[in-house]
Amino acid sequence: MAQLHRKFTDEQVKELIEKYLREEVGRKYLQDILGINKTRFFALVKAYRDSPSEFSIRYVRKGKTRAIPEAVEGNILKELAIEKKLIDDENVPLRSYNYSYIKDHLERQYKQKVSLPTIIDRARKHDFYLRKPKRTAHDREVLTNYAGELIQHDSSYHLWAPNAQEKWYLITSLDDYSRFILYAQLLKKETSWAHILALESLILTHGLPFSYYVDCHSIFRFVQGRDSLWRKHHTLTDETDPQWKQVLYDCNVKIIYALSPQAKGKIERPYQWLQDRLVRTCVRENVSDIRQGQKILNQEIRRYNYRQVHSTTQEVPYFRLQRALKEGTSLFREFKVKPPFQSVKDIFCLRLDRTVDPYRRVSIKNLVLKVNAVTSGAKVNIRVYPLNQFLSELRFWCNGQLVDVQRAKNRDLNLSTF
Repeated sequence: MAQLHRKFTDEQVKELIEKYLREEVGRKYLQDILGINKTRFFALVKAYRDSPSEFSIRYVRKGKTRAIPEAVEGNILKELAIEKKLIDDENVPLRSYNYSYIKDHLERQYKQKVSLPTIIDRARKHDFYLRKPKRTAHDREVLTNYAGELIQHDSSYHLWAPNAQEKWYLITSLDDYSRFILYAQLLKKETSWAHILALESLILTHGLPFSYYVDCHSIFRFVQGRDSLWRKHHTLTDETDPQWKQVLYDCNVKIIYALSPQAKGKIERPYQWLQDRLVRTCVRENVSDIRQGQKILNQEIRRYNYRQVHSTTQEVPYFRLQRALKEGTSLFREFKVKPPFQSVKDIFCLRLDRTVDPYRRVSIKNLVLKVNAVTSGAKVNIRVYPLNQFLSELRFWCNGQLVDVQRAKNRDLNLSTF
């Protein structure tokens, strides 16, 4: 049935009905004009004949608004109160209500379906409402044409789980084209090795991308004047190129640096989404351990990647990525260990150069190691691959050959600060 009040005024409909009553215009012609069926047309004619002066096509809701159950009402207010407490806490990275999250949480936790307008209505009535600040317009256009053309990589430091009473780092890598989050990990400490592990996981799983897009953090870039070779920003680093950057050089992957926080906007928006969902869920599930937090993060990443339609691409990230791979619109390429290196441990590792002393030894901090099959004065490149939190494998390279493999304790290598 057509909604006449959206298309015609009362006077326009009255005029058409009067023409019909005067037999100036046929019924079928008027039905086509009004876009209604025969039954609806005769109902209008009868209403006009019965009371021409009070005739109106304005829509009036006759039924009363259905009240929601008391239990549902209570849960809405309970969740809104939790939101307010989080927003009021300066240490928690939330500054606005997320009514969509409450709607999803009510359905998931309490099996109660409530419309979003109902939740917003209760929020307004009970002072759980904040006006959203006016934001500067920004470009949400996808600037890449291929999957793997640009990987947005960054970290964020927040109180993700307030009950843990400590902030954690969240390292994330995102494909710009598909908006698929390729890597997400919570850590208590941000190190060069943590970011190298992120590279290893992404590249071994998805292949080599064309480029990485990062900010100018000292882990990613040495900046003269800001960083000093006398300051130990990168333990074991003898060159100005940071460890993370050296890994990508070995992989022939281009690095692009964002010169301002605004330029990192695309990766910040997924962070904002994760921030909203992760913090709220960690609070409601009383998460106090980083392993529990990682489990929640994995659930939210799956939801984002495989179920949520992205507001920019209007596609689910997973299906957009798979379509690109199937159609050949991808710049991901197969990873292979580049000769003369023999293992992924030679690529995704920490590096340092040393000169062999007259006793065929090298020193790393206070640790002295004898190196086999080298001569005095030879230059060796040591590739350090942490096997776990206690032990590392040291692979000694000289003149393009692997000359020795040893193991050492991380504490002796002082890797705890790396």
